[in-house]
Amino acid sequence: MQTASAARLFEALSSEARLDLFRLLVRHAPDGLVAGEIARHLNLPATNLSFHLKTIVHSGLAVVEREGRYLRYRAVIPLMLDLLAFLTSECCASHPEKCRAYRKRGRVHAAVLPVAAKRPARKAPFLRSTRVKKGQ
Repeated sequence: MQTASAARLFEALSSEARLDLFRLLVRHAPDGLVAGEIARHLNLPATNLSFHLKTIVHSGLAVVEREGRYLRYRAVIPLMLDLLAFLTSECCASHPEKCRAYRKRGRVHAAVLPVAAKRPARKAPFLRSTRVKKGQ
């Protein structure tokens, strides 16, 4: 993921209402919710909800499908996971032992986080040259 893409996603989530909305859709994944259910859960007026839904869908964090006369909204979970990976991919890249310590203290389940980088394996020591110097 490019930084500009991540910034666009964070911008879409930058209001309390949209963050609550997206978290609600994540909670109800993969089935999603219709607009009326979302309005009831979040206690938002229809005009406000419509604005926030449009922003989330336009960002790519959710998709919308027509079901008869209803619109069903679903979170795009792979994109959310890509965003998490973008945030954590270089965590303590030069000091993986510090990253492991943060993970132990954190409240996030380890399965959610990317695999912590390990120190590169030590290279085999260079073999000494067996060439004989001139004159020996």
